[in-house]
Amino acid sequence: MLSSKFAQYLVENEFFTEETMQKAEKKMKEYGGSSASALARVLEIEFGAPHDMVYEALAIHYAFPLYKKSIEEIADKQLDACKSVLDSMRRDSDEEFKRRLLFHKILPFGLQKGSRDILKVLASDPTNQVIQEITSRTQFKRLEIVWAPVKTIDEIIERVAPQKNEFLQLLEEAGQVLGDLEENKTVELDEQELDEEINKSLLVNLFEGCLIEAVRKDASDIHIIPSGKTSADIYFRIDGKLQLWLRQENTPPEALMAVVKDRSTGVDRFERDTAQDGFAQRLVDEHLIRYRISILPIVSQEFERRFESVVIRVIDDRKVITDFRKLGFQEQAEQEFLKSINTSKGIVIVTGPTGSGKSTTLMAALYHVIHPGVNVLTCEDPVEYVIHGARQLKIGHKMSFDQAVRSILRHDPDIVMVGEIRDHTTAETAVKLANTGHLTFSTLHTNDAPSAITRLYKMGIETFLLAYSINIIIAQRLVRRLCPHCRKPLSKESWEAAMQIGVTQEELEQGIIFEPVGCPKCHNGYKGRTNVAEALYFYPEIRAEIIKSVSDIDEDRIRKIAESKGMLSMRDSGLERMREGLTDLTEVLYVTSED
Repeated sequence: MLSSKFAQYLVENEFFTEETMQKAEKKMKEYGGSSASALARVLEIEFGAPHDMVYEALAIHYAFPLYKKSIEEIADKQLDACKSVLDSMRRDSDEEFKRRLLFHKILPFGLQKGSRDILKVLASDPTNQVIQEITSRTQFKRLEIVWAPVKTIDEIIERVAPQKNEFLQLLEEAGQVLGDLEENKTVELDEQELDEEINKSLLVNLFEGCLIEAVRKDASDIHIIPSGKTSADIYFRIDGKLQLWLRQENTPPEALMAVVKDRSTGVDRFERDTAQDGFAQRLVDEHLIRYRISILPIVSQEFERRFESVVIRVIDDRKVITDFRKLGFQEQAEQEFLKSINTSKGIVIVTGPTGSGKSTTLMAALYHVIHPGVNVLTCEDPVEYVIHGARQLKIGHKMSFDQAVRSILRHDPDIVMVGEIRDHTTAETAVKLANTGHLTFSTLHTNDAPSAITRLYKMGIETFLLAYSINIIIAQRLVRRLCPHCRKPLSKESWEAAMQIGVTQEELEQGIIFEPVGCPKCHNGYKGRTNVAEALYFYPEIRAEIIKSVSDIDEDRIRKIAESKGMLSMRDSGLERMREGLTDLTEVLYVTSED
């Protein structure tokens, strides 16, 4: 029997099953909660329920008004009223409180004039306690609270109160960052000169601003590259492509590199002739962001200068996908993947080149199987994301990756993730784990799923062990998503190329195959990425074919058997993405060029 009226409401309206609600209520009581808002938080955090679905139901349950307009439907007059209210919060204490409100997706939206003014407040969680502070922390004493989706609130905030990068603002206010170097300076700058350049400039603000901007632009990496004696280029990798963010002129690249090193941990400011790895972390928009920094000495035309290239990986834990279904695998691949991980043993391998989303897929799969009753060990080098509920082995000079892999077997694991099968030792350990009743996750660098079997065979794993230790091999790539706001049907001059890879004339005439255009809401016609994948599930026929192999693995035969069972090739998976309107011909051809 459900104890909460909100729980009963959710079951009666078929949001959740009664069994799920009983589990959620039990978990809520473990946390010491009893209110409807506490139940909503448990459903979102512990059961992966979509935020908007849960809190819209909560708003209806408590009879809060709903506001579901898109940004295009909101009148400029209303946006101006919202901006006016936010601008009125100008004192330091009010400004700080305003930032806190926006962080919690609580938006003062305008005043309803009357004998006593009423402040209309949009909130993604109308029960959030921070809302009640408005009356004590501001001049507004009467409130009307309205529920709105997170996306609506974010779009309004972006329009009326965009987040400011304080470091870049300082740069703008200061004007020219550095004066021109004297033209006769052709020899390498000494350390004293570098210190002077750093101190008299705002290069620190440039670097810090760059770290913040990369997070806000959803960049995965920052590249800082010398482009001449007195200039350096800063690129952001967004949706897999490098885009120039800034060319810093009138600045010796060594000065910028010195700032990067000074503001990082684990690197030597005075070392310029060897590779270095460091890290940094910053609080950006109330979230702790980690950065992994790689520095390499490079050759340039300025032979007398010691230039370096810097690449900074942005590690934002908010990007970790914990709900397996949000990965967006196609139906059969998803079902076979779920079947492979909802078992107590066997190896699950994800293959693909660097940047193909292997780690993201493994992370979501791990979160799907982690619970307090199992011992989950991970062995990665380097560790990027913290996985709640797993024990992540620390690789360092006292414990190498190989030593860690060997030690796993003695640590009573139930589920193991080996970051990469890189040699005979790691392959043998993964097979041994699988054959002794452990579920094992790992990655491999191969072009497609059948070739992963050949790679493991050539590492020295016997065919009968391969056949009976592997559950599934997923080969995947990432393609850029078309912007839904500006995409257009594929132009006729590209029809022939599309038909050559399997698109039909009828589909082209129906206008369901699209190409990019470009608008203010996207990057040259694209926004975000999705996967294309082939899932090689180890059916009995696949296992039998591998065991039959004597001196070589017949990849073509394995592929034919898998495709007869419904496996989509990488190219066919890409075609399906095109038919869904998610990506375009260029992207599919690019990532499946070897097919």
